[in-house]
Amino acid sequence: MHILIIEDESRIAQLLQRGLEELGYKTTVAYDGILGKKLVWQQAYDLIIMDIILPKINGIDLCREIKESYPDLPIIMLTALGTTDDKLEGFDAGADDYLVKPFDFRELEARIRVLLKRGSASNSASTAILKAGELEMNLHTRIVKRGNVEINLTPKEFKLLEYMIRNKGRVLPRVEIAEKVWDTTFDTGTNFIDVYINYLRNKIDKAFEEKYIHTKPGMGFIFKTE
Repeated sequence: MHILIIEDESRIAQLLQRGLEELGYKTTVAYDGILGKKLVWQQAYDLIIMDIILPKINGIDLCREIKESYPDLPIIMLTALGTTDDKLEGFDAGADDYLVKPFDFRELEARIRVLLKRGSASNSASTAILKAGELEMNLHTRIVKRGNVEINLTPKEFKLLEYMIRNKGRVLPRVEIAEKVWDTTFDTGTNFIDVYINYLRNKIDKAFEEKYIHTKPGMGFIFKTE
């Protein structure tokens, strides 16, 4: 597995590179956003570890650019910032996971394993189309439609909707959504899952009479069609 590290602090980049190579991963390091972007378009990688604050191109903008061309390439964002707004910005850009510095390297290792395993399972999936009611998701082209209306979703909104459709008719607690969609432990002090549920509602339900996403107070959320 080949991991690209985009980190401008040389000490952290070298620690990451050494630790990952000891675990058997092949690594490449870029110290700014421009070089990181160039490397992504020159070489295939299995996962990217990227700082948010980077010279030349910041991590948020770079993540967004990468995900537009390589939506299935897992990206873990590293940052010294840890507020809900910061996390939302990173996830909106398409980040698959988020670690706040300083972090335990064992935690990073665990997150990497989960994302690589998930990517492998996704690539082997036999179906490319998910349908529920009037909704249709093409997992290859990333196009979502409700009836004849095409709906534009961010990468994280797409993953959330995919998980809800795959678990249609079942109440999904916030803890489960955090673990399965964000690969993280739910922080009760933040409301980013509720924020994303509202994003989805506005896009797939607001303009239509039948509502697919429902809240179960004290329990979580459920996706259901008549």
